[in-house]
Amino acid sequence: MATSMAPTENGTGHEPTRKRLRTSHACDVCRARKIRCDGNNPCASCAASENDCSYGSEANSRGKSDLILEGVLRVEKVLQELRANMMSPTAMDGAYSSQLLVSPMTVASTGRGSFSGSQTDIRRLPRLRTPPSEPNNASYLENAVLDSMHTSTTESVLQWPHFDAFPSLREDYVSIFDLEQSRLPFLTRGTPVCPYASPEDVDAILDAFGHAVNFWYPTLSRDQLHRARTAVVTTWGFEENDNDAEGCLALLTMALGCASQVVSGLVSGGGAALSDDERKRRAARRAMGDMYFDRVLKKLHVVHTDVSPTAAHCLFFVALYFAFLRRPLQAWEYINAAAAKCLLLLSYPPRRGSDEDLERIRRIFWSCYILESDYLAELSGLPQSGIARIESSIPLPGAYHTHISPQEEEQSSLYFLACISMRRLLNRVHQLLYARTTGASLDNTRFPYVVAELDHQLEEWRDVLPAAFAFSVGPPSFPSRSGTSPQSSASPPSQQPTVSEHGGFLRQRYLTCRSVIYRPYLMWALSGAGGVGYGDGLDGPDTWICSLSMAAAMLVLLAACRVPALRSLIGPEVLGAGAHLRELLEDWRQVCGEPSSPSVDQSVRVIGEADGFIRQVYELEGPFPALRK
Repeated sequence: MATSMAPTENGTGHEPTRKRLRTSHACDVCRARKIRCDGNNPCASCAASENDCSYGSEANSRGKSDLILEGVLRVEKVLQELRANMMSPTAMDGAYSSQLLVSPMTVASTGRGSFSGSQTDIRRLPRLRTPPSEPNNASYLENAVLDSMHTSTTESVLQWPHFDAFPSLREDYVSIFDLEQSRLPFLTRGTPVCPYASPEDVDAILDAFGHAVNFWYPTLSRDQLHRARTAVVTTWGFEENDNDAEGCLALLTMALGCASQVVSGLVSGGGAALSDDERKRRAARRAMGDMYFDRVLKKLHVVHTDVSPTAAHCLFFVALYFAFLRRPLQAWEYINAAAAKCLLLLSYPPRRGSDEDLERIRRIFWSCYILESDYLAELSGLPQSGIARIESSIPLPGAYHTHISPQEEEQSSLYFLACISMRRLLNRVHQLLYARTTGASLDNTRFPYVVAELDHQLEEWRDVLPAAFAFSVGPPSFPSRSGTSPQSSASPPSQQPTVSEHGGFLRQRYLTCRSVIYRPYLMWALSGAGGVGYGDGLDGPDTWICSLSMAAAMLVLLAACRVPALRSLIGPEVLGAGAHLRELLEDWRQVCGEPSSPSVDQSVRVIGEADGFIRQVYELEGPFPALRK
């Protein structure tokens, strides 16, 4: 991994200005907790808290990758202890609250990217206690497994009794699995051929692949990308020699590069409508990508029968292209196939395999983990591949040369780490709060403590993000086709919630996680016993997952708007959310072409109806009197 750039002291570099770390006369504990130290041994603070007082640690000079890795490990350690407490006999006997909540002072608070060597004080955390009836449970508790049949899917939210007042939301609703299973079979061309592409076209397509797919899931090295380019550009004899895993990988790289060009700029376009010429250009790229993909499908037996890192790579890329085509069941099938190949190769590493091959398999493993968890979050009954059961034993991504630019390579690796850590946290949120039989959301005496700790871990995740992915959490403005929001003009650049498109996706993940964490409070308020975070987003090639996630967010907003105490906490931006989401999804549907996904179409309908009901609530009951008709 490339060496990270050091922050500047005067704030003129790429990193924001940071306060100089003061290490003189401060013990390690006070420095970690960022409190005043009197310099004695032991100091007054450590004596009062009965901590070991020691001096000598220096300011942390490690790179951003080391800092974010340390943050991931600290968050994981506390979450493991949290999970252990939930399943311990003490917790089950009702003495839950006294051991569950880990004080914020236990985990030293840190600023963005400035860990100063702080670590969790394990002596002050409850020890892991395995229930006697589950002697092998300790290893299981270390894993961020998304339990089957959890209650946080979009379809579960739609079944809340609070939507009985809106029968049209359910009248025409069909199970997502039934919709996708009843689709026409996926068809390929009878005699697929390789489309011709000039060297300049190949370079543009592979460049789009590198900035999009290989940034989100950095699994293809520079050497592999160069070999793929050589195979495609040297068309003489390629069609005869592409009948192997390397040839299939080259074809899939081109297919995904075309897909990247099809969907590029749809999120950051500011709501501007695409011209007819631009739509035709994207349609041509979609057709070219399909031709490459069709040729691969005719040769998939080569990949299935091969046992190599390249074969696993091909299966993963097939899953990604099916995700781009909005074919979730097919995408899930090949995610499982790629995961199975990864498990085999990690259990029996090839004797002649290189360190690069091992790192590639690990990165494919983590990519499959993210995608499989995303699909299980919406179709919880899908059989799992088993990779989540061993994820705590697989090293996180390490050094791997994926991009020509060292800065882009570093940012891609950090982004990948941030996505892995967030997906693990999301899995634990689902596991701790919404598991059907043990979820804390079912017990209003337990969930406040679980929610408080999960929120603390979420904020720690945000604190260690690099400056390139920093974001604010204030409400966004939703631009219309004219470029302005329905309520006010667009925010100036200095007030935009993100500094990059990738930071925008991490912000959306953050808000989604926050919404899921605090959803028990909304359910509590709806039940009459008692804010809600909101926000979701659109990024990457998988419109299917994004559409369902957005539909769930709109349903949660609709439920919250019906509670006066919550309605007063939601700003007027909510009135622009539905139209904004529909525009994004409509653009995506149009550029991706036919056949459309019935579950995406259904999600758009749910978003539209929820938006209409939200407007009715505010127009009739306020608190925005100026918006009443």
